[in-house]
Amino acid sequence: MGTGLKVAVIGGGSSYTPELIEGFIQHYESFPVTDIVLVDIPVGYHKLAIVGGLAQRMVERSGLPINVSLTLDRKEALKDAHYVSTQMRVGLLEARGWDEKIPLKYGMLGQETTGAGGMMKALRTIPVLLDICRDMETLCPDAWLLNFTNPAGMVTEAIMKHSSIRSIGLCNSPIAAYKWLSGLYQVPAERIYCEFAGLNHLHWISRIEIDGQSKLEELLEAGGSYSASNVPQLAWNDTLIRAIGAIPSYYLKYYYLHREMLGEQQAAAARGETRAETVKRLEDELFEIYKRPELAEKPKQLEQRGGAYYSEAAVNLMKAIHTDSDEIQTLNVMNGDTLEFLPADASIEVNCVVTKNGAVPVPIKRVPAGAVGLIQAVKTYESLAIEAAVTGSREKALLALSSHPLIDSVSEAELMLNEMLERNRLYLPQFFKV
Repeated sequence: MGTGLKVAVIGGGSSYTPELIEGFIQHYESFPVTDIVLVDIPVGYHKLAIVGGLAQRMVERSGLPINVSLTLDRKEALKDAHYVSTQMRVGLLEARGWDEKIPLKYGMLGQETTGAGGMMKALRTIPVLLDICRDMETLCPDAWLLNFTNPAGMVTEAIMKHSSIRSIGLCNSPIAAYKWLSGLYQVPAERIYCEFAGLNHLHWISRIEIDGQSKLEELLEAGGSYSASNVPQLAWNDTLIRAIGAIPSYYLKYYYLHREMLGEQQAAAARGETRAETVKRLEDELFEIYKRPELAEKPKQLEQRGGAYYSEAAVNLMKAIHTDSDEIQTLNVMNGDTLEFLPADASIEVNCVVTKNGAVPVPIKRVPAGAVGLIQAVKTYESLAIEAAVTGSREKALLALSSHPLIDSVSEAELMLNEMLERNRLYLPQFFKV
């Protein structure tokens, strides 16, 4: 691949974009991007203009020959792109609010990527991503699509099953784990090795080494774990963590501490502090900061967003593909025979070797025994939800919910599903065919 790389950013008006621009600037020597196109939809143009202005000031300060352009024309943005990143939210934060609040009425978890709320986000998002893939098949068929639109694992699996585009999914959770360990042991991340096993937002770290020396046992004994600002900071059950013998993703609190997490959500909603409302306030503050004409760098306040480091992970992946690096990164890829208890075409989140030809899963030494059944159950739900998103089948959507470990009544789930589909009617035409 020659110089003069073009990157199209779908959802360019996202508050995360400055982090992405910072990464392109920092890694320009090894990943020479000369054309960055930020694209969004008309309702998001005001944010696109603000973020785009900051991105242009950042590049101007760097002195690098990078052109940052803004557009509402997705096809123009995609034409001849080498890399496409997606950071979209179909339905915006309003729809996220529905995902969080409606399930609570039925005594069920309301969360962006987990449970019924996560399924609704998938139903809205997957058809749009597949439309983007169809555009790419015509306009940039050899480009890499790097998806960190949630639910990232499900979206990535849908693309792998229903498109010819080369796609890899990624999440900020693994990089957050490395930053936690780096700070805890005061060593650079390059000296740390973690083995991740599972699915997106459902993984376990079953091996942690620093300079080849295992640190897992002492971390398990100390009850150590990493976290994120978008998940309530409830303490783990130490006995369970030692029994599992691995560090669970903070999203697993929704499963292992379900009653407590549901109670936290119900209390937060009563106070008018759902995550959607909190993010809306954070974003309003961020965009006021982004407007400042003297600002020409990523502000520290961006790290308060739950998805901090997403863009760092995305730039690292693009660079690794471009340089044929053989780096090991934790990514969402097709299973193959990596986890023998899952279908070959399932999307999993594991360590991979990254080359110019993509990401190849590294053989996993150990999957915690207590994790296998939960992974299988959630993957069954995910595969059915993907089918529902593509076909618009209410029956498949209900079957998906009935397979989810956090749904305790199919009758209540059907009532909830009907209400959520109706509320999302504008974004779910596949379920309302005439």
